[in-house]
Amino acid sequence: MVKRLNLKAYGKINLGLDVLRKREDGYHEVRMIMQTVGIYDKIELIYQEKPEITVETNLYYLPNNENNLVYKAADLLMKEFETEGGVHINLKKFIPVSAGMAGGSADAAAVLVGLNKMLGLGLSREQLMERGVKIGADVPYCIMRGTALSEGIGDVLTPLPPVPQCHVLIAKPGISVSTKFVYGNLHLDKLKLGQHPDIDGMVKAIRERDLDGIAGRFGNILETVTISAYPVIQEIKDTMTELGALGALMSGSGPTVFGLFTDKRTADKAYEELRYGKKSEIAKQVYLTDFYNVED
Repeated sequence: MVKRLNLKAYGKINLGLDVLRKREDGYHEVRMIMQTVGIYDKIELIYQEKPEITVETNLYYLPNNENNLVYKAADLLMKEFETEGGVHINLKKFIPVSAGMAGGSADAAAVLVGLNKMLGLGLSREQLMERGVKIGADVPYCIMRGTALSEGIGDVLTPLPPVPQCHVLIAKPGISVSTKFVYGNLHLDKLKLGQHPDIDGMVKAIRERDLDGIAGRFGNILETVTISAYPVIQEIKDTMTELGALGALMSGSGPTVFGLFTDKRTADKAYEELRYGKKSEIAKQVYLTDFYNVED
């Protein structure tokens, strides 16, 4: 048994996000292109003799009990396998919170993977993904990572070839957005056909390793709700485009915006402008990273 384990929980962005319909069970049927990025939370798992789960975080406002997804992930495996002892989870957050980057799901995924190794449970990646969906729709993807087409409620995953590497500028305004609010105000019957992103076209561009074609097909149907409520998101998108991004898009239900850059100097200048320049008032958290590809 491994007594102590250090893990990285990588965040994601949506290169494309479409909602097809609302199901009778209340969930929404989606088609999304998911992409892991290089921003990650740090998680330390420490085995403890007492049969309990304890959680410690670096952010005072995050729950350190069963309301945290890392607790739920540990509880799920430890109950199923009736393990002796418990685990202390030390979570250091760097992925923006409530930002459309699946930070909580990524943390839960890392705990599932880590405990599987720590306790020698012998579960395959697919078996972990089957359990992960019980915690959240994004958890199976966060276990898989890389580039993927996500369908169903987000749990039907098709791996795609890695997207060509580039510089990814990420900016989150000083607001948090409720996913429940966004989906609750999404009225699919009022949307025009042209407002739906070309997911099939993006898949084709990814397979052809056409970064311009990918950026040219950016689309997120949830922007129709979130940008109306928070215009600063559009301002960040416009600023990134003006600063040289191939394209810019809101990730998930928002409010985080990302832009893709092929030139390092241009990306650095855009980062400096949003982080320290005249546009710094529109973004509270700014990061410059790249894609995390499983094959890298």
